[in-house]
Amino acid sequence: MNSLRSNILDHELYLNADKYTIADETLIPTGELTDVSNTPLDFRNPRKIGEQIEQLDPGYDHNYVLNKEDKGSLSLAARVSEPLTGRKMEMYTTEPGVQLYSGNFLDGSFTNAGGEILNKHYGFCLEAQHYPDSPNKPQFPSVILKPGEKYYQLTVYKFLV
Repeated sequence: MNSLRSNILDHELYLNADKYTIADETLIPTGELTDVSNTPLDFRNPRKIGEQIEQLDPGYDHNYVLNKEDKGSLSLAARVSEPLTGRKMEMYTTEPGVQLYSGNFLDGSFTNAGGEILNKHYGFCLEAQHYPDSPNKPQFPSVILKPGEKYYQLTVYKFLV
């Protein structure tokens, strides 16, 4: 298998987020929102996922605070393109955050549907969500749902070539 097509390090990523939630050593947010400027977490201009990943040990596993003009509205959260095939994916969501995970703990012990071994950074996730630990952080958007209330959210993944 061609290793250039196996990992996600050359995939170009755009994230519509100026901030992210700082997390402690157990990956629980501290409650602080921090600017992505001048950090490896800045994907406001599209760039390769692997461009600065070595500055993060073991890679990306961060909640981004999405830029939203209208809270709860469906808006662009992320755009990813794979340079060899030209495949593209756009993610739209009503959620206030998105978790970027870069397959940091894939260790060759799993295979995909085609039987190919999955090593570190052979996949990534973009997970629409409220901020982790929101019930314990009153400054975060509320996730409290009271009896009789309804919760709605919409996430759309659009695939292009």
